[in-house]
Amino acid sequence: MKYSYEYTIRYQDVDDTKHLRWVALEEYLLDVAGRVADELGFGIAVLHPRDMTWILTHMSVQMVYMPMPQDRIVIETWIEQNAHMLSTRNFRIYLNKRLIGQCESVWAVLDMEKREIVNVFDDPIFAGSIDGEVLDMPRAARMVSLPDAPRVPYTIRYSDLDYNKHCNSCKYLQAMLDAYLPVSLTAWQLAHAAPSNGGETWRLDIHYSREVYVGEQTSIAYQDEGDVIRYQLLNSEGLTSCSASLTKSQMTKSK
Repeated sequence: MKYSYEYTIRYQDVDDTKHLRWVALEEYLLDVAGRVADELGFGIAVLHPRDMTWILTHMSVQMVYMPMPQDRIVIETWIEQNAHMLSTRNFRIYLNKRLIGQCESVWAVLDMEKREIVNVFDDPIFAGSIDGEVLDMPRAARMVSLPDAPRVPYTIRYSDLDYNKHCNSCKYLQAMLDAYLPVSLTAWQLAHAAPSNGGETWRLDIHYSREVYVGEQTSIAYQDEGDVIRYQLLNSEGLTSCSASLTKSQMTKSK
């Protein structure tokens, strides 16, 4: 079963190139995931009373074009599988019925008290929710350590928190792009005032490893290799909390 939701791009969600910010795009995708979970009966409203919640562990997004204010996009989504304590949810993003992006995301259910991932997929509420279609998308980029890269200190603030009492998934990406915004990414957005059949595309891979909390002193390492920009957010103990990469890529076969 596939589900589709329409969004009109808001002015507050674009950057100074007048294109949708990557952080706002992630927010739209997470909103869609939450809406589907609610409709299928295993959303936050059902899990929270059981001291459980959804957490995002990985997301890969390919975009051939970032929409502009008042563009009306349609986000199609489905659950590929629930297996090995992880749920894979896929997305396609359309503008005027034209595919402009796609996303694979991996989720887990967190026990709020123990702060551990739990296996809940044998619960009857998950029965019948699997579509099974595999997204035609290359594997996620391998995340690497950046021990010699420049680092920018970042303190987790009240505004970074979500209802799970830890740093919100989108805030990691926002902090990384605030620490270092690639000129090549901005140039790509400026060069595309409308969707194009050719040229560069960009891909975001982001992996979430450890929670960070309000007041925690973290640091963001970054490395610009031209076609690949890498990020690593380290927690107060120097351990990786989140890693990401932005890569020039080519969109794979579309529908």
